[in-house]
Amino acid sequence: MADFDLVVIGSGPAGEWGAVQAALAGKRVAVVEKEPVLGGTAANTGTLPSKTLRETALHLSGLKARGLYSVETTLRHEATVSDFLYRERRVKGMERERIAGNLQRHGIQVILGTGSLEDAHTVRVRHRDQPDTRLTGDVILVATGSSPYRPPLYPFGDTRVHDSDEVLEIGRLPSSLVVVGGGVIGCEYACMFAALGIPVTLVEVKPEVLPFLDDEFSALLARRMEALGIRLRFGHTVEKVEVPTACEEPIRLTLDSGEEVDADQVLVASGRSANTAGLGLEALGVKLGARGQVEVGPGFQTAVPHIYAVGDVIGFPALASTSMDQARIAVEHAFDLEGPLAMAPVLPYGIYTIPEVSMAGETEEDLRKKGVPYVAGRAQFSTNPRGQIIGEMHGLLKLLFHRESLKLLGVHVIGEQASELVHVGLVAMLTGSSARLFIETCFNYPTLSEAYKAATFDALDRLKHGLV
Repeated sequence: MADFDLVVIGSGPAGEWGAVQAALAGKRVAVVEKEPVLGGTAANTGTLPSKTLRETALHLSGLKARGLYSVETTLRHEATVSDFLYRERRVKGMERERIAGNLQRHGIQVILGTGSLEDAHTVRVRHRDQPDTRLTGDVILVATGSSPYRPPLYPFGDTRVHDSDEVLEIGRLPSSLVVVGGGVIGCEYACMFAALGIPVTLVEVKPEVLPFLDDEFSALLARRMEALGIRLRFGHTVEKVEVPTACEEPIRLTLDSGEEVDADQVLVASGRSANTAGLGLEALGVKLGARGQVEVGPGFQTAVPHIYAVGDVIGFPALASTSMDQARIAVEHAFDLEGPLAMAPVLPYGIYTIPEVSMAGETEEDLRKKGVPYVAGRAQFSTNPRGQIIGEMHGLLKLLFHRESLKLLGVHVIGEQASELVHVGLVAMLTGSSARLFIETCFNYPTLSEAYKAATFDALDRLKHGLV
């Protein structure tokens, strides 16, 4: 008889909620975590810390207040790194406590140490100061997350060259910063540091910002980033990096165009690699991708039927929200529990740049490629009473409806609370709702949510006048 019904490797969102799901079904569960603290990247180096830093940057810089009350607010010159990171440390600590309490409350055994698969059912846990522990499990759930990819061009041993995890342990605020990589992480950090008044240059090989966004919103975000003072260098790669030994001298990056960019510090955000090295998965027949991602099939099952993998370790979309749902599905599949064995058909995406951007469903470009007849309705936050009150002059909500059925096909938001507002449209799409839902819904006044009604009327007006 196995020690456990389920052994989970990793305590991030996927590992935590996969373990809880199994425990709720009466299974004996163990969670193995290699770090001395629980929570994985989401709690410690990624999701929550970076979003906390964003709010800190907005607060310390006074960015939200500029122009709102005719008061110019700037970052206090005496603000220190300790000021910048204080709230981030508090939030991390509280989340670690919550995770520990959640696992304990559900009777889940937590083993701290580095886990690897000794055989198909045995997890060997190496400890620093005591003998190894061996756990056997009927089912193994791999939720080991990912780490920043480090291109060999950059000397990461230098204290002024950071990856996206290290930047949270920054010793001092940079006087200027180059961010290499214009994906979600690169754009978010570029905005945070720019909000603090730090000159930022963003270098990205693609020709536009976040090309998975609706083109209109990608362009809007790029304009707002430039308004923050970020110098955008799209369509370029870094060919050479010169890091002088004297810290007072700038780091010099040479682009493929020949342009030289000097900066005090560099943040490299070149994607992430799955944390699968040393797990022993390949020896058991589990297939891995180019950056170590575990290949999975339906139910997040690997090529070894009782071994499952979820979260960042399997790659895209690599979001905390989707990772939790993947873990739920994997556990329900593994133990033949009741519940839908598939992800929701529409997923939300939230990008915590300044301003926020969020979307769910189709983009205009997707619909045109598919030949789907549609009509777009827009609501500017500058004409929304709540938008006026909070000074949100650049926000926009766009709804995409099927031209004939008026079924909602896509929702796109940029501006204050975008990642919250998107859920109204998300639920509407998941329930198959049409424009009538927003017309007949009574929204609180004044609220940004009321923009859904305004955008719907705009779409109907465009239909009436043939403006599609």
